[in-house]
Amino acid sequence: MADKTVVVVNALAAPLLEGRVPEWVDLRGFTSTEHLMELAPLAEIGWFDLYRKEPMIEAITRATRLRWLNSVYAGVESFPLDVMAARGVVLTNGAGINAITIAEYVVMGMLTMAKGFAHVVRAQDREEWLQDSPGKQELHGSRALIVGGGEIGGRVARMLAGFDVEVTTVRRRPAPGCIGPDDWRGRLGEFDWVILAVPATPATQGMIGAHEIAAMKPTAVLINVARGSVVDQDALLAALDARRLGGAFLDVCTPEPLPPGHPLWHAPNTQITMHLSGHAQTAMFRRAVERFLVNLERWHHGEPVAPMVDLTLGY
Repeated sequence: MADKTVVVVNALAAPLLEGRVPEWVDLRGFTSTEHLMELAPLAEIGWFDLYRKEPMIEAITRATRLRWLNSVYAGVESFPLDVMAARGVVLTNGAGINAITIAEYVVMGMLTMAKGFAHVVRAQDREEWLQDSPGKQELHGSRALIVGGGEIGGRVARMLAGFDVEVTTVRRRPAPGCIGPDDWRGRLGEFDWVILAVPATPATQGMIGAHEIAAMKPTAVLINVARGSVVDQDALLAALDARRLGGAFLDVCTPEPLPPGHPLWHAPNTQITMHLSGHAQTAMFRRAVERFLVNLERWHHGEPVAPMVDLTLGY
């Protein structure tokens, strides 16, 4: 075993990796948080995903031999990035793993908001036969701004093309047909849909605030599948309560879980989907395992693993 590389992985990934890892790998699957704490100091390659972030951070801190850490999480804002950078640890994340289902959630959200479908469902609960549609907007011919041109944003754009929605995408790096990070605020009033699909970083903290909401069309709908932290939630609530915004479709919010009695639950024309978009599928770990196996071969041959997180930028 001395000449093998110790790879410590979480309990969900381990069964899918059994019998499939290369011969140079000494695979160790942890079965509990306590077991992870025992194995972490041995790990040269790790996949330490836990539901609770605090023990995961502790495990990463204990893993002094770690050279590469993999995660199924796309957002890495809670990882000890400074510690990892100081130790020279490479971090790969789950960017794109859930892009298909999250993009589908965005389109679902747009359709349900456009057609007032939440009112239809509630009418069914009341056994009430509606005489007219509570929503009459068509996606056809509307305009959408996608803030975030990664895998999710790209998939949303391609899906919306089939609905004849005119899409503008905001990207940090220039690309054909896209606008840059300094240009979108001045154009917010042009769009019927503002879709947030950016990572949570210091640069995106509160990027949609009172000024940005005021610049949007009063009929526009804000869709957030990024993180609750990218929106000033108090400013959003004020705009929704005053009917200065057409509505909001929020897969994420602050805090999570949103506590009972929070005013966001009952904000006008607002749908909250409890951060379920990435979970609305069954292929996440299968896809993550296939990517991890490819990356193991790349790592062994000294090739770059992907998608690699910039520990300075946080994504």
